[in-house]
Amino acid sequence: MKLAHALLATAAAFTLVQVTGCAVARDQQTVGSYIDDATLTTRVKAAYAKDPVVAATSINVETLKGTVQLSGFAKSDAERSTAERLARSTEGVKSVRNDIVVR
Repeated sequence: MKLAHALLATAAAFTLVQVTGCAVARDQQTVGSYIDDATLTTRVKAAYAKDPVVAATSINVETLKGTVQLSGFAKSDAERSTAERLARSTEGVKSVRNDIVVR
């Protein structure tokens, strides 16, 4: 009986660590940092959706520790630069890496 309780306690502790753990994603990102990055990604994508120049569905946005990485394809240099400008002007963005290709 004590062994069963010990196994149950160990399993419960392991589950608790997994659920509330210190790291969520690559680079040992904290839960708060992950949520902040997800919020920034959403803000940038929302700005793209509102802008008539940027095709929001053609540009990918990923954020890690406040750095936004843009990738995908633009129809013109104007679209590429507008996407970067919108990302840079989004509150909370620390830096932008623009890997958008014009085709």
